[in-house]
Amino acid sequence: MDKNRQRNVLNIAHRLAAMVERHPYKKAVIYPHSRDREGRVSYTHLTFAQLDADSNRLASGLEKAGIHRGTRTILMVRPSLDFFSLVFALFKAGIVPVVVDPGMGIKRMVSCFAETNPQAFIGIPEAHVLRKIYPRFFKTVKTWVTVGRRWFWGGPTLEQIRQSGSEDYRTSETLAHETAAVLFTTGSTGPAKGVVYTHGNFDAQIQQIQNHFQIGPDEVDLPTFPLFALFDPALGMTAVIPDMDPTKPAFVNPERIIEGITNHGVTNMFASPALLNRVGAYCRKRNIKLPSLRRVVSAGAPVHPANIEQFSHALEGEAQVHTPYGASEAVPIISIGSREILTETRQMTEQGFGNCVGRPLEGTMVRLIVITDDPIGEWSDDLLVGPGEVGEIVVKGGLVTREYYNRPRDTAAAKIRDGDGFWHRMGDLAWMDNHGRFWYCGRKSHRVVCEDRVLFTIPCEAIFNNHPDVARSALVGVGPRGKQTPVICIEVVKGKRIDKKELASELYDLARTHDLTKNIKVILFHDNFPVDIRHNSKIFREKLAVWAARQKLTKYSV
Repeated sequence: MDKNRQRNVLNIAHRLAAMVERHPYKKAVIYPHSRDREGRVSYTHLTFAQLDADSNRLASGLEKAGIHRGTRTILMVRPSLDFFSLVFALFKAGIVPVVVDPGMGIKRMVSCFAETNPQAFIGIPEAHVLRKIYPRFFKTVKTWVTVGRRWFWGGPTLEQIRQSGSEDYRTSETLAHETAAVLFTTGSTGPAKGVVYTHGNFDAQIQQIQNHFQIGPDEVDLPTFPLFALFDPALGMTAVIPDMDPTKPAFVNPERIIEGITNHGVTNMFASPALLNRVGAYCRKRNIKLPSLRRVVSAGAPVHPANIEQFSHALEGEAQVHTPYGASEAVPIISIGSREILTETRQMTEQGFGNCVGRPLEGTMVRLIVITDDPIGEWSDDLLVGPGEVGEIVVKGGLVTREYYNRPRDTAAAKIRDGDGFWHRMGDLAWMDNHGRFWYCGRKSHRVVCEDRVLFTIPCEAIFNNHPDVARSALVGVGPRGKQTPVICIEVVKGKRIDKKELASELYDLARTHDLTKNIKVILFHDNFPVDIRHNSKIFREKLAVWAARQKLTKYSV
């Protein structure tokens, strides 16, 4: 191997091998296996050495089954010990897992799979039934592997793959720019797209997370979002798989989350805003403390300060709730802690300045450019907005993914060439204060463009959210862009008896007291906002806009 190639060799699975050298007997993954009649939970686990050995056997066995380096392989396996072993086996062999969130709906999910022309399929029995129902979406698949009991189809089981493999396996010498995985966006802010992750992207992500959050060698994580769990073994953290349905975080049983934290001394937890709110409310009502937690990371949608404050009551010492900002194409790139939010930025957020998402993480360049829906071919400093002006967030760095799979038009719309590198357009709007902090103002596609002004969702909604009877609000535009009528949709606090006409009058009076909202004169009430499946937090404003357009738009509409 020549020296240049040797310098570019990088396989994310090498990080697991490094952890085996340091902590071979430390638990890598802990899984809630069963419960007895009294409801007490029993756990099973893999140490780092066991995870390394098992993934070696699977990598070797998969190659013998005909699944080789570069093979795009559908992965439909629930969070489990096998899930971890499989993912690291795929990385070791240079096989490319294709992962789609099942919560987006079956037809959309199988359509995403088909888009990548997959050549292999690894899944639980229910997943194989699905591919039998929709055979045309899996025409390119040649090899089928069943995780669990095989029913009425062919192909080896995962256990057969494991038995045929060898622990004496040498990890593939993949390159930094080589595709490691294709991870689909949920489609909550546009069409679902396959984000191409390289081994270099993953490695840069892990370095960013390690450095920013100062992950220690004794850390234990409770990842309530399955894909984030994959970082844990590479970071040296023990992953405790939570006893929950990961597609429904808003309906999680708080007792099961608390149980996982207290049973294993969890130091780190990822929680979507919906889960953070549910567990935080439970803990505050019962005055429950979670002293082992050093940090809670919440992302996936804007996190309201009230939600952060509520959960903070369960934390002790220096522990904080962190709200890193990013997207499937680049995460994390900006972050802020709850201490700064609750003591400095909260009041401005509630006054309509946007959600402060913090400062860029070291090693990542973040800028704001003029707002346009058109593609931008080449970078120029003339694109930059002035101080305090709202612009689109763009980012450049090692963790930023380069392209979408087989979607050149979407790639061109999202990337700006800059010499040998590129900037990624986040599609989000923000402004930067004189402390270097970014204030998120909403999605670019959600801005409401009227004849005389442009309204941004997050600042306007904050004004209405201040009313005690409002659970949440959503700004949408009705009509053609440039001549839109701004409409505020209101979801009231559940369980309270509310006179909607009276509330609408109060909200209208509230809107007139703020320059941001004084031109919003149509108020609609909606019983239950449509939200994304993954985090149960992002409001589908596109669906609300269609619904609003069908309503009779009059002042105080109810």
